[in-house]
Amino acid sequence: MNSNKFYIKFFAPVIPETVSSLMQIVDAKLKQGKTELVLLISTPGGNVFHGLSTYNYLKGAPLEVTTHNFGSADSIGAVLFCAGSKRYSVPQARFLLHGVSLNFPQGCNLEEKQLEERLKGLQIDMGNIARVIAETVNKDKDDVIRDMLNRTTLYPEQAVEYGLVNEIRAELFEAGADITSIEITNQTQKRN
Repeated sequence: MNSNKFYIKFFAPVIPETVSSLMQIVDAKLKQGKTELVLLISTPGGNVFHGLSTYNYLKGAPLEVTTHNFGSADSIGAVLFCAGSKRYSVPQARFLLHGVSLNFPQGCNLEEKQLEERLKGLQIDMGNIARVIAETVNKDKDDVIRDMLNRTTLYPEQAVEYGLVNEIRAELFEAGADITSIEITNQTQKRN
């Protein structure tokens, strides 16, 4: 067993609390001298800001990152999945690519300039997500944007053809592996 390798099971939405836990675990493992991360992912997606920030953090950290979809890599979860230089999927997983949305609180009033600012922010987020996926799968960014606007769902075999997955494999980790879990159960975060 490789003593420089550690696993994080990310079975949660991409939200501030779960992303904070992920980064804290990575920081602690780096201080221990670990150099290889296998990120086991099953997520319904979540916050674009936190997803892109986590992707950039993992790509910039002095780690060899492997990602493995063991359920769903939906929405911004697909971007998190792209952080792996090696990307695997179990046979029964899925991937969902879709556009970016914006929630307005009830009774929200926006002036034209504020609305334009929000729209520009959405367009930038969409472009950044498409850029990450396009660079990962070696496709044109505009093609990825079209796929996002069409709400593309991929089986693992289709994700291999798309270039998102390198290999389909059921085995997630070896016996005795160093695994830390980040989970959300009943709206409370669990980390072990």
